Amino acid sequence: MKDQLPSVTIVRRIRATPARVWAAITQPDQMMLWWGPDAGPTLDVVADVRPGGRFSVVFRLVNGEEHNPTGIYKEVVPERKPSFTWDLPGASEPISLVTFLLEPFDGGTVVTLIHEHLPNGAERESHEQGWRGLLDKLPVFLGDRE
Repeated sequence: MKDQLPSVTIVRRIRATPARVWAAITQPDQMMLWWGPDAGPTLDVVADVRPGGRFSVVFRLVNGEEHNPTGIYKEVVPERKPSFTWDLPGASEPISLVTFLLEPFDGGTVVTLIHEHLPNGAERESHEQGWRGLLDKLPVFLGDRE
């Protein structure tokens, strides 16, 4: 059953408003500056942030590998929740679902990233490592360096 497939959930508190976090995770010009799991560059971004809109990011890892996850936005609540499918072309894994939840707190935003319906434990671990790397870069991009 799909509900029993592995998932990743990561929670971070970032000293930036939900509006700033939203812009960083949904505006292609901003995503180009930081998106990716390590220090490698982001090469291209498409983020048509509306239900049915297209998601695509091309990034190069520091080891030279390039990846291009693509998807379709399923649910969009401005400054609160973008949710999109996640498909790695050429990979054996099924299409999964990524959701960012943004909750304001005094002084910032609690960012919860959920990646559901991963095919197995090894893919869960790989994606968790990648998402942790990405979420480590987000506060630095937003100026929250402590």
